[in-house]
This record gives sequence, C-alpha cells and structure tokens, in this order.
Amino acid sequence: MMSLGVLVAFIGYIRRFFRPLFDLSQKYNVMQSAMASLERVFTVLDAEPEDYERYTIEGKKIDGNIEYKDVSMYYEKDEWILNKINFNIKKGEKIAIVGETGGGKTTLTKLLSRYYPYQKGEILLDGKRVEEYNLQTLRKNIGVVQQEVFIFSDTIRNNISLYNPDISLAKIKEAAINVNADKLINRLPHKYEEKAKERGGNLSAGEKQLIAFARVLVSDPSIFILDEATSNIDTETELLIQDAVKKVMKKRTSIIIAHRLSTIKNADRIIVIHKGEIAEEGSHEELLKKNGIYYNLYRLQYKGQVK
Repeated sequence: MMSLGVLVAFIGYIRRFFRPLFDLSQKYNVMQSAMASLERVFTVLDAEPEDYERYTIEGKKIDGNIEYKDVSMYYEKDEWILNKINFNIKKGEKIAIVGETGGGKTTLTKLLSRYYPYQKGEILLDGKRVEEYNLQTLRKNIGVVQQEVFIFSDTIRNNISLYNPDISLAKIKEAAINVNADKLINRLPHKYEEKAKERGGNLSAGEKQLIAFARVLVSDPSIFILDEATSNIDTETELLIQDAVKKVMKKRTSIIIAHRLSTIKNADRIIVIHKGEIAEEGSHEELLKKNGIYYNLYRLQYKGQVK
C-alpha cells in the first residue's frame, strides 16, 4: 500500500533524478556542434590568402563568350560530380540547364565564377582561361540570382547597390522600375530608405528576388545566371519575375537553371544534365521530339499537354 503523498513525492524525485542527465546530454550535443563549427572556422583562418598578383587579366569588361572543354570535377576524390562537360555559349545567347536534383547544374555554373576548383579540362571566357582573370574582375562581370536571396540588414537602396558609391539613386530607381521592383518598394513607408530586417524578414520570397534582379541589373554584368529563382513563389509574382528575366537577359549571355520548364521554353538552347554528363542538347521542340529525358520531365509537369 502507498499513500497519495508518497506516490507524488516518488514521481517528483524521479523527475529530479533524470533532469540533470537530460541536461547533460543536451550540453553534449551543443558541445559537438560547437566543435564542428570551430573546425570550420579554423579551416578558413588557416587558408592561404589568394595571390592576386599572378593574374594577367584585370579590370576588363568581358564580352560573354563561354566555352567548357572536357571539364570534370569532384568534391571527394574519384566521386565525379561532373564528367567531361563540353559546350559553348556565344555572346548574347540564352542557354537553359535542366536535370534531376543533384545532377550538377548549379555546380556547373559555380565553376565559371571559380567558387570551386575543377580537376580536368578548362573553362574559357572570351578565349582566356578563367584562372587568368582577377577574381574581382571575373565576378564583377557575372550577375547571379539564386533561389535563396541574401538580404542585408540595411536600406533597400544599399541592398540593391551593394554599397557601391558609384551607383546613384537615379540608376537604382531605373533598375527597380525595369524589373518591376519599384511597386513593392514604393509601398514601403520610407521607400528606398526603408531598412530591411535581418535576411529580409519583412519581405516575401518574391519581393526579395525582385530586389536581387534590380541588384544584378544595376551592376550591368556581361553574364547573367538565374538559379532556380522561380521554384517557391506564387503565380502572380512569377509573372513579374519572368518579365524581369526577359529585361535582365537582354543583350547578355544568360544561363538559366530551372525545374519549372515554363521558364525556359524560349531559350536559344537547352542542355539536359544527367548524372554529371550532358545527356541531351537542343531547342524545346527538338528535345520533345527525341522522347528522351527532357520529354519525360516535360510530360511529368504538363501531363496530358504533350503534343
């Protein structure tokens, strides 16, 4: 037999006994996470600084002719992410890259900006290897709009100009109007001087992407890369973004990475990446006639509409 008071006390003691053990396990998880983070911090701190003096091409405006020659790369040795990639893009041409998730589409474009090294082959810009370009010169000529846009905790004006004092407010407004971002900016209490919250917490995904388009247009790059920028937004905003895409791509070499095939129908050429290799290449109509990978992707998205 046990009284109610003894039972309540027993349960209370059990909780007190296990609480320190639970707290200790939580602290261990935090410590493990901190150790992993610390290792990454030291990796960055121990990295050798880039030697900019060895680059021969600096401050040049790139025309936008791109060529990949037998390019292969891996993150882990012998686990090839890309394998013998060959294609070229002429100045002003609009190319779309499609394929399964994890197939190497984004990696392919990041090699162009030298975010990752590649182990075989070469990438040429206007006939010169990308390794010959000063990094600042190279990346200044490449404008990128990603799926996840980073917004700084600062004014909309500075988020578009990226703190470049040479870009005037008039030029910022012109770029915003061209990409349909002016409507949302003018709705804000302080308009271009409105301060965005950390990571754009007070802006929707579509609004952040329109700001990113204005950011690219105002910097006037020679090459434009659009990476999955319409995969998580509503239809109305997507229409605004598609209009912005057309304006930003005008007279620029453009590379579009997309899962939504509606955004790439009008591309000059479509490249299908499958398991790190180029499986198919051609226009929208040509690829549909092949009844291959692109045809299957299109059929899955537009069931019953394939002709």
